[in-house]
Amino acid sequence: MEEHDVHVSHRASFRARVPVTRKAMDTDTLLRPLLYACGALAATLAAGWLLDVLLRRAAARPGDTPLWVMLRRCRRPFRLALCALLLRGTYRQAGILPDHSPAVGRTLTLVLIASTAWLLTGIATAVVDAAYARYAGRTSDQARVRRVRTQVTLIQRVVTAAVVVVAAAAMLLTFPAMRAVGTSVLASAGLIGIVAGIAAQSSLGNLFAGLQIAFGDTVRIGDTVVVDREWGTVEEITLTFLVVRTWDERRITMPVSYFTAKPYENWSRGGAEMTGTVFWHLDHSAPVDAMRRQLRRILAEVPAWDGRASDLAVTDTTPHTIEVRAVLTAKDASDVWTARCAVRERMLAWLVEHHPYALPRIATTAAVPPPADRTGGGAAAEGATAGARA
Repeated sequence: MEEHDVHVSHRASFRARVPVTRKAMDTDTLLRPLLYACGALAATLAAGWLLDVLLRRAAARPGDTPLWVMLRRCRRPFRLALCALLLRGTYRQAGILPDHSPAVGRTLTLVLIASTAWLLTGIATAVVDAAYARYAGRTSDQARVRRVRTQVTLIQRVVTAAVVVVAAAAMLLTFPAMRAVGTSVLASAGLIGIVAGIAAQSSLGNLFAGLQIAFGDTVRIGDTVVVDREWGTVEEITLTFLVVRTWDERRITMPVSYFTAKPYENWSRGGAEMTGTVFWHLDHSAPVDAMRRQLRRILAEVPAWDGRASDLAVTDTTPHTIEVRAVLTAKDASDVWTARCAVRERMLAWLVEHHPYALPRIATTAAVPPPADRTGGGAAAEGATAGARA
């Protein structure tokens, strides 16, 4: 009887302890993932703050490179990558969704790969921009600055594209099904390469043309070009297309292969200085010498003229007019256009005010008769004229 009572008391005490144990396990299941997540977040914020302090101190040093200032843009991808890395390494010990552990691990892996690619792209961009800014600040030759700008821009795009492709491939390979597809693709890579090369012949041509433009120095960002009778400035160069901004703010997008296969005018090649011409069609009695003196006075008041050269001459004549050409110089295409317009307007205003007879006109009066011939031809002409009047 006493033995039976002992067994009953043990069963009662065990049943009393079971709810407490289950409650403790539920609390541990909830608190442990929360503590690990908060710890990872705190470590990420602390590391991000420390990195930002170090970058600010490095950027505060006088005369240093602007790289440290530009690297501060990478704080967000750094924090995201660090947090994903910490959670990826501790999610099993933390017991985060233990029933879905493979899915959690794959998700954290994808986030880690994406954030790492974002971080690498930001670092590459900061390094390229800092190198270009430092070179542009120390070089006075604008042609070299434009060439370096074109090259570093294309290098940055190539690096970004490579990082994105590698990251996308790494993300796809985290799935077992994609690994099998990747193996089969590698097995038939030769045939696929031939088919892809034929199908993407135009795209590959543009790609190699972009690299040729970047390192062959045929056209640069900021160059003034004439393409298909359109005058404009090269605004952007990528691996596949080129953007030309015209004088009226239009954008012309062209494949870069155009600039390696067809002729075009590059007014900035070999130097941005240009020579412009202005034409007037005037009467034969136009005061050419006075126009030369007036041209020098006009150019002295035009800021766009660089003072290198100027001239005025009669370049052609017709039965009714003469063609007068003025030549002037400027530091670039924009200034030469401004100087040409100013000279044309001011010279016409001066002619209208002081020499209106020099403007072209249609003759509506009889021509002046030639002088009389002293050998008798003049008398015969007069007799013929008198007979005609009679």
